[in-house]
Amino acid sequence: RPIKLVIRGLNSFIEEQTIDFDKLTDRGLFGIIGPTGSGKSTVLDGITLALYGEVARKSSNFINTNCDSAHVSFTFQISGAAVKRYLVEREFKTDKKTGNPRSGKCKVVDITLEEPVVLADSVSGVTNVCKEAIGLTLEDFTRTVVLPQGKFSDFLKLAGKDRRDML
Repeated sequence: RPIKLVIRGLNSFIEEQTIDFDKLTDRGLFGIIGPTGSGKSTVLDGITLALYGEVARKSSNFINTNCDSAHVSFTFQISGAAVKRYLVEREFKTDKKTGNPRSGKCKVVDITLEEPVVLADSVSGVTNVCKEAIGLTLEDFTRTVVLPQGKFSDFLKLAGKDRRDML
């Protein structure tokens, strides 16, 4: 369950933006609605960048052109036999030579208890902790939780074992 997303320097958002999902869900369900180019997909990109270090659209142009870096911070909860809360933060910087983003500082913290515990602070370590906590790879997450534009037809075309595995 998403709790809070903070993004800065990501796609069209230069200034820091905070999305408080707890406040949005106060009255039940909510929708992310707006015209083309208003940043709806950037919200989803922020979540996938935080969890997996990649965007679902496989784009490498997610750092705003007026910024040298992008920052994402995502707080989420996993409810099972026990409720667990996590905070994951990642920074991406533009490589001066290639112009492509490269991963900078990152960490994932278990914030369930009063005393936070850093679970990982390396790029692959953070990704692995998030995969384990959620139980989904980036591909599965984007097929089931965050379905990018144009990908719904891919889901519909899956058959047999591929569809069963995904579900």
